[in-house]
Amino acid sequence: MKKRSYIRLVFDQFGHARLNRVALIVMMVLFGIAIFAPLISPYSPTEYNLDNALVPPQSSHWFGTDEQGRDVLSRMIYGSRVSLSVGFVAVGIALIIGILLGGVAGFYGGKIDLIISRGIEVMLCFPTFFLILAVIAFVGPSLINIMIVIGATGWTGVARLVRGEFLKLRNQEFVVGVQAMGAKSWRIIFLHLLPNSLAPVMVSATFGVASAILTESSLSFLGFGVQPPTPSWGDILSQSREFMDIAWWLTLFPGAAIFLTVTMFNLVGEGLRDAIDPRLKN
Repeated sequence: MKKRSYIRLVFDQFGHARLNRVALIVMMVLFGIAIFAPLISPYSPTEYNLDNALVPPQSSHWFGTDEQGRDVLSRMIYGSRVSLSVGFVAVGIALIIGILLGGVAGFYGGKIDLIISRGIEVMLCFPTFFLILAVIAFVGPSLINIMIVIGATGWTGVARLVRGEFLKLRNQEFVVGVQAMGAKSWRIIFLHLLPNSLAPVMVSATFGVASAILTESSLSFLGFGVQPPTPSWGDILSQSREFMDIAWWLTLFPGAAIFLTVTMFNLVGEGLRDAIDPRLKN
């Protein structure tokens, strides 16, 4: 009952702000677009029609067409799948690595904590985006590689959060009690410490999804992301550079989609943070 009442309190606090509700609704709409892309897309995202190249927005093509006559709206709809997939899978990988390493460091302390903490500091010394760019250039650009690389380089923040929470909780009475009862370390970590440390981790994960989407779009814009003909918002934006003077819609719509998606995830993250700990409100 206590856990349910706490979760309900968090969501009630989150829902008090109208901006939070709007951001959550927009996120749900984006999920729906990505899931039902084949049903709502008016055209194939890879179908060429050079006779309709660079057609401005009109009733037959709401977002216009690109230089190869492909429907921009259809490519945007399918591109949402790429962005959201990268965001959630990459953050999932980062959560697994960060929770394991941060939990072990915070629970055991000593030399193990020292080694993991130094590893986190070494990772933080490298500019994350340039590290991702270098690795992608080495292993080759593909959707799976991008997910893995972004996740494998984005775990440090989660590890630091989990480590800090474990350090605060490991000497609490309920932990000492289960230790006295002979509970194994893995049971204490996963059944007692971790559930009480997830709130700030979930907030961090929400911000992480926004960051991963922005990173994927940046990689695609530079040509190191998802490769054609797979549609990606960053790739559409990259191709628009040659036609900015005559085809404004190729820049406006993917740029707006990236901005809107990242902003909505950040707003939801801030709303959850404020709901979990109202003292952090500005």
